[in-house]
Amino acid sequence: MTQLAPVRRKHRRPILRLNWFYLWMLPVALLMMLPIVYTVSFAFKPLEELFLFPPPLLPKRPTTDNFQQLVLATSSMTVPFSRNIYNTVVTSVAVMVGTVAIGSLAAYPLAKYPLWGKNFVFAVVISALMFSPEVTQIPRYLIVNELGMIDTFGALIIPNLALPLGLFLMKQFMEGVPTELLEAARIDGASEMRIFGQIMMPLTRPAWATLAIFSFIPTWNDYFTPLIFTRSESMKTLTLAMQTIGSGATTVARYGAVFAAAFLVLLPPIVLFIFMQRRVLDTMAYSGIKS
Repeated sequence: MTQLAPVRRKHRRPILRLNWFYLWMLPVALLMMLPIVYTVSFAFKPLEELFLFPPPLLPKRPTTDNFQQLVLATSSMTVPFSRNIYNTVVTSVAVMVGTVAIGSLAAYPLAKYPLWGKNFVFAVVISALMFSPEVTQIPRYLIVNELGMIDTFGALIIPNLALPLGLFLMKQFMEGVPTELLEAARIDGASEMRIFGQIMMPLTRPAWATLAIFSFIPTWNDYFTPLIFTRSESMKTLTLAMQTIGSGATTVARYGAVFAAAFLVLLPPIVLFIFMQRRVLDTMAYSGIKS
């Protein structure tokens, strides 16, 4: 019995440390969730509760009147609100699919082919991570303007497809896939595209699922790109439409519509992350597939 006591203490110490870690992280997580909770709460608060001080965390009498006010506010706009939703969905989905496709296709030869100078190419692409997005906005605008894509979906989609993080993430994962598995497929007569589509992509599912989230959410919430590259009301996205609704909030009733619109903008990224969070955690935990 005296020999088992030290062993139990050794097992008990990591558990205690883990519990203290969770106790310390819990208030941090609650603090990070507070803006989301307030946005959802204000979207369902009646008009008389919007200006209470101190503001209650949860609505006492939940209502959907704010969404009705949102419909009334958008009905007076020159372009239907559904058009703004359509523009945002098309842009976000196209950027998500294109980023995953381009990042995967570019990372596959860099990870699995003995190409000359591939390390230099990879270093040049990764060096783009050092530049702030604001630094590249002026040359990006000049290029898009010269190509005649201003006020088109191409201006909102094409400049966002080249994501250096996507190449880096996919290459690191693909390097962990056993090369012997690919060689066996080549011996069996599989083409390179079949190897890429039926072997490489399923094995790197956590990586491209994470990349899909990292590309979808910034595009969905992007405000600066549509502001610069769109001129007509028919090409505006949800973020710009929210500004129009907010600027028209001259009456108290319009403030509820602003929170309802914010809730609609916030909902899709959260739902997407909930459905794909397992893949994101796998990416963070393993950082690649080990042979």
